[in-house]
Amino acid sequence: MDRQVDVVVVGGGSTGCGVVRDLARRGLDTVLVEKGNLTHGTTGRMHGLLHSGGRYAVSDQKSAKECIEENRVLRDIAAHCVEETGGLFVKRPEDSEEYFQEKLEGCKACDIPVEVIGGEEARRREPYLARDVEKAIALPDGAVDPFRLCVSNAADAREHGARVETHAPVTDVLVEDGEIVGVEIEHETGPGKRVHHEPGTTEEIRARHVVNATGAWAGNVGEMAGVDVEVRPSKGVMTVMNTRQVDTVVNRCRPKGDADIIVPHETACILGTTDEEVDDPEDYPEEDWEVDLMIETLSELVPALEDARTLRSFWGVRPLYEPPGTGTEDPTDITRDYFLLDHGDRDDLPGMTTIVGGKLTTYRMMAESISDHVCETLGHEATCDTADAPLPGSESEARMEELMDEFGLRSPVARRSGQRLGSRADEVLDEYDPNPIVCNCESVTRAEVQDAIGDAGSDLNAVRLRTRASMGNCQGGFCTHRIASELAQDYPEPVVRDAEDELYQERWKGQRHALWGEQLSQAMLNHMLHATTMNRDGDPANLDGEVDFGAFDAGADAPGAGGSGGETGTAAADGGRANDDAATDGGRADDDAATDGGRADDDAATDGGRADDDAATDGGRADDDAATDGGR
Repeated sequence: MDRQVDVVVVGGGSTGCGVVRDLARRGLDTVLVEKGNLTHGTTGRMHGLLHSGGRYAVSDQKSAKECIEENRVLRDIAAHCVEETGGLFVKRPEDSEEYFQEKLEGCKACDIPVEVIGGEEARRREPYLARDVEKAIALPDGAVDPFRLCVSNAADAREHGARVETHAPVTDVLVEDGEIVGVEIEHETGPGKRVHHEPGTTEEIRARHVVNATGAWAGNVGEMAGVDVEVRPSKGVMTVMNTRQVDTVVNRCRPKGDADIIVPHETACILGTTDEEVDDPEDYPEEDWEVDLMIETLSELVPALEDARTLRSFWGVRPLYEPPGTGTEDPTDITRDYFLLDHGDRDDLPGMTTIVGGKLTTYRMMAESISDHVCETLGHEATCDTADAPLPGSESEARMEELMDEFGLRSPVARRSGQRLGSRADEVLDEYDPNPIVCNCESVTRAEVQDAIGDAGSDLNAVRLRTRASMGNCQGGFCTHRIASELAQDYPEPVVRDAEDELYQERWKGQRHALWGEQLSQAMLNHMLHATTMNRDGDPANLDGEVDFGAFDAGADAPGAGGSGGETGTAAADGGRANDDAATDGGRADDDAATDGGRADDDAATDGGRADDDAATDGGRADDDAATDGGR
């Protein structure tokens, strides 16, 4: 049934999740709609840096000041999403001394705490730094898990009465009598996806106000309403390494340039990035030379990267915006500040506001700004408390210490479970006894997987993003079947098989750009395990009609398998499964993800490192209104 609410928020990235949380806490009836999973867009494809502001202290001091302010806030309200790594801006002999001093003075001007250390001290803190690093500026950068952060915001919004709809793209913006009055969405389905309404049906959600928080896709929503939102999408590549070569965020201290940052994240390091303007946030080239550039250039800072194993690569698109008439040609010169576009004032079309620009670090500040604007527009008096109210999972550091003792968190497995679950550790870990490890690389236990399934259903990619299962060194080679088996008690066999295949294909997509050396060997091993040992390249259970098992014994094709034995034998090049929609890209080429390269959906920026909507913080089973990540 169509319904009337106060606000519809379009976009389930960091900004949209922040807005729905803020508005719900202020007492407004709010709905969030997202075309994919939470973090499907830019948020799920970033390198996981919690900015101190140091990167903008010379070129964009307004953004730098916002970053350090919100850096401090997030450390307080989202402790379970933040790793306080610290950061270094390092200077090599060929780097400018003048710029080093500009960076130092810029940080001081923006109230960013800094310390200048010599090369020897820098290498004491990070032993793999190049021997010729002369000195460095130490400052409070950190690592943030964007997936866990978004799910925590969505969960808090739901607890305050909001509805969260994922896999529900907006198909139309409703305009009546010169005013925007809501949106139309379509409830999608597919392997592993869950919906709140009949799959394929549409729903009109009428609202007193619409917030367009779709980032690089804001122009698409604007077009549905008949207004121009000239976002300038800029792509960047991230490459995930198999171990933490550094434990501190390492930045190259030089003016703008590609391949200048290494972010430790969970068990991996993420190398970034490039900055190249593109026309379409869904369709842009993902080229191998970009990955080579990350390795070659950042090896100048950390030589160990040159011989390290690359797990996967992925690309993201920044939602850059400039007011009309600015005329900046280089995307690196465009401000990282955010803008509110009131379409009533700007386009004489009341009922919708678009928020563009900004960074994940400032998502909460952005959400507060637009929520203030919406409340003023609707005549709703309420104040913002999101800078002080802890997100679910971050309520008490003291409680976390108690849990560490209570569960004997001395082993890496228990400790990592406690870190991921935060203050929910006792609720989740006490549910299963025994509680074996399902994913060895990331030390993910059955309790965590079952907790994630309770909220994400059969969507194993959502389970992955919540728990990090399959995101370690083997990239799912040794654990996808174990993860899928956890579905067996609640779902029929065909659903389990489809879910396993979707997860395995998703893991493959990000590896295609790194198939050399040890990674090529790992890819072949994964293929042998899944396509040969488990017979995933010609599984009789997926075939119609009578199966001639003698054909398998003879090494020939099974009836209905399609293709010759030689073709199925090349599955290492297509993810272990030569089916119609995967043969060319190693994964499922669905509408959401074919262009995504390293990750077709939320897998992101922190992917190799990690993962996502760590819904472990989300608490509980998704109800009809609220599955924060794919819902029932």
